[in-house]
Amino acid sequence: MLSRQFVREHPETVRDAIERKGVTGVDLDEILEIDEEWRELKAEGDGLRQERNEISNKIGEYKRDGDEEAAQEAIKKSAKLKSELEEVETLADELESQLEDALLELPNIPHESVPTGEGEADNVERYREGFDDLRDLPDEVVPHYDLGEDLDLLDFERGAKVSGGGYQFVKGEGARLEHALIQFMLDVHREQEYVDVLPPIPVNSDSMEGTGQLPKFDEDAYRVGARQDDDYDSDDLWLLPTAEVPVTNMYRGEILLDDDLPVKHQAFSPNFRREAGEHGTETRGYVRVHQFHKVELVNFVRPENSYDRLESLLDEAAEVLDRLELPYRVLDMCTGDMGFTQAKKYDIEVWAPGDDMADGPDRGGRWLEVSSVSNFEDFQARRAGLRFRPERHESADYLHTLNGSGLAVPRVLVAIMEYYQNDDGTITVPEPLRPYMGGQEVIEGSEKIGESAVGAGEKD
Repeated sequence: MLSRQFVREHPETVRDAIERKGVTGVDLDEILEIDEEWRELKAEGDGLRQERNEISNKIGEYKRDGDEEAAQEAIKKSAKLKSELEEVETLADELESQLEDALLELPNIPHESVPTGEGEADNVERYREGFDDLRDLPDEVVPHYDLGEDLDLLDFERGAKVSGGGYQFVKGEGARLEHALIQFMLDVHREQEYVDVLPPIPVNSDSMEGTGQLPKFDEDAYRVGARQDDDYDSDDLWLLPTAEVPVTNMYRGEILLDDDLPVKHQAFSPNFRREAGEHGTETRGYVRVHQFHKVELVNFVRPENSYDRLESLLDEAAEVLDRLELPYRVLDMCTGDMGFTQAKKYDIEVWAPGDDMADGPDRGGRWLEVSSVSNFEDFQARRAGLRFRPERHESADYLHTLNGSGLAVPRVLVAIMEYYQNDDGTITVPEPLRPYMGGQEVIEGSEKIGESAVGAGEKD
């Protein structure tokens, strides 16, 4: 969140951020009025408290001087001041609660380097990688959702039967390939000095607020044990939408030491999101689903180091694609498409050649976002109370948080299935993954199970 002092002293900067990020339903003028009224009440309370303290001292003097009448009068006045003070403090506490809730609705301030724009068409392509030496592809690349069903790697129909739309079974060699991807990603990031974390899957409302998922984006999250539209309490539980939530909140309310920084954690987890997807081919297959695996990279750093760390984090996430030799591009996200909580964000998009889309590369196919690499500056740290002490004798200050997927597993799987597809309908296993698959070089699929595989009757 933004500090109330920053909002008070830089209202036009905040107003500009609200407009440039396309945030609606926020009345900055009302927030400023609440803040002003709260400060007036605090000042009034301070005055009443000082006056009451002075009268309390007088009571003792009157009693020592034997002036009982003056002492009783002072006691009555002190009691009246106490009542007035309690009333003012109650009003001030109510206003402060309103102010804290309102500040949660304000977006982070975009860094000066972020391009201004309204949506994805205004994002700036920073560079592409891997397109100079593409492997030979079939004349017609079969989309992953058809190929996955042909080879019995993906089963969307049975996934929907068990859990509903947006869920799937990954089977046989497909499941083995996904496990290989996960272990490969974790090993790459261990080489980059990330420390592994296995986080809890349900997270409480305080944790969701700490990273910015609540209150703004509660409709995208799966709530445990309550109706979606009920008011939530701090200890209500949600299925984590990303491991960013539990890992960032590991140190919530704590003070780290300068010697601890930078902290680099990686966390593998399943992730759960209610998003319904978009119209078109992206709603098909293993691209936009309600449950998916991801390796998340979370960094805690000193404020002056966060933008250098952002560039390094981008390279660390992209290294997975570099080693797999999957073509990709990096986007510098514009203000209208970068998100509520970020100060600056890059997207890494892998190339999947199986479906032609209007915004795909010249050679066809489409882009799939596999990582958003973000610097939140102290926005999340203020919400979650994440601080560090520069020196043991100095006061604590808010640290900066960064994160990025390293990577989103299903979309990398999709890119492999389409980019490493062969003319005969098999899939070549990328060389770095073969040690994780017992040396297997080609995925040929398996025979399907049940009458539905061949229609009614016995298999040949």
